[in-house]
Amino acid sequence: MTDPGKRRGEAGGRCETDRASAPRGARRRGAQCDGQVLVVTHSPQVAAKGAVHYFIAKSSEGTVTRTGVIALDAEGRRQEIARMLSGAEVTDEARAQARRLLEVV
Repeated sequence: MTDPGKRRGEAGGRCETDRASAPRGARRRGAQCDGQVLVVTHSPQVAAKGAVHYFIAKSSEGTVTRTGVIALDAEGRRQEIARMLSGAEVTDEARAQARRLLEVV
């Protein structure tokens, strides 16, 4: 993974604002920003707008709860957005739609 500080949307990089999606925290190319934006979402349309995508999983065993964070590569990101679109069983149609959502970014 590349240095997030040099990626669009991260500190020191380019940040974007999309009029239609701004209320949901999504960004679009163009405007500069001074800081970082972290959006936690279950919306694949919003997730597709981000510059970096992390998968966060929580597990519990008795009284112990653990949270794991995994940085996704391009293929992992496409698969996760497809899963968000279709649920437990990822379909070819969901993969195609995820690809289209990511192309817009």
